[in-house]
Amino acid sequence: MMDDRDSRPSHDSRIIIRRVVRNEETGATEDEIFHTSPPGPATRWLTYLLLVPLLIIMVVLGIFFFTAFLALFAIAAAGIAFRVWWLRRKLRESMQTPEAEYRVIEDAEIVEETKGKEKEANNHERQ
Repeated sequence: MMDDRDSRPSHDSRIIIRRVVRNEETGATEDEIFHTSPPGPATRWLTYLLLVPLLIIMVVLGIFFFTAFLALFAIAAAGIAFRVWWLRRKLRESMQTPEAEYRVIEDAEIVEETKGKEKEANNHERQ
């Protein structure tokens, strides 16, 4: 406690602030309005009878949707695996060179013609 104005308060002092709200019509406080008595056994059993079937339905639906998602994932994974296998097979086939004879052409002359030049050449030949 405090002895005079210059002394400090002791460590065990606290300030408690509490809001009090009253209903204008009834004058009841907030605690009286929102405070409910503990539920009786009948209320608890009714709650259990409603929540247990709801929980069972939710679990069954969860298992169903998880299974459907897993099946779609397995189908997609199989499709991707098949595509990768097919592409690797085609790549291996294209990399195999046939055992045939071949020649390397070192000097080659590239002749370039256009359609306009071909028409002119045909016109000169006919004349």
